[in-house]
Amino acid sequence: MSKWFKDELDRKLVALLQVNARESTSRLAKTLGVARSTVHERITRLEQTGVITGYSAVLSRNPSEGNVQAMVMLRVEQKRGKQVVARLNSFPSVKVCLAVSGNYDYFLSVEQATLEELEILLDDIGEIPGVERSTSWVVLSRKFDRRYKEVLEKVKTQMNEIGDP
Repeated sequence: MSKWFKDELDRKLVALLQVNARESTSRLAKTLGVARSTVHERITRLEQTGVITGYSAVLSRNPSEGNVQAMVMLRVEQKRGKQVVARLNSFPSVKVCLAVSGNYDYFLSVEQATLEELEILLDDIGEIPGVERSTSWVVLSRKFDRRYKEVLEKVKTQMNEIGDP
């Protein structure tokens, strides 16, 4: 049938899962007119072969809207980069960490709900052992942000490729 699907049942099953990945196998089986064990086996095979690589929640809007965002440049002591990055990774509010060239070592995009929380986060980042200097800029407005839109478009494209169940 295609490089992804063994047959029409695979295609319909994946289309249903894209609409609601939390649907029970019993309900999927009823909708498809097959045994629950068949649905379970198909899902397992589709996961094992890499057709289904994960499940996610699709939000109705960008979850970052309304947050205070800042761009942060960090200068780090030589040979302390791995430790600093590991510590930064433990902060859920650090959304992006990029190694860069120039006078700074890392570029961060951070978000918090309020300016007060952002100030605390920036202080915490500045206190990480190995951080020599930080410079930050608060984002005043988002003129456009392709990241969320790209994910949403990717999901829509995949659903269109599979077709209706």
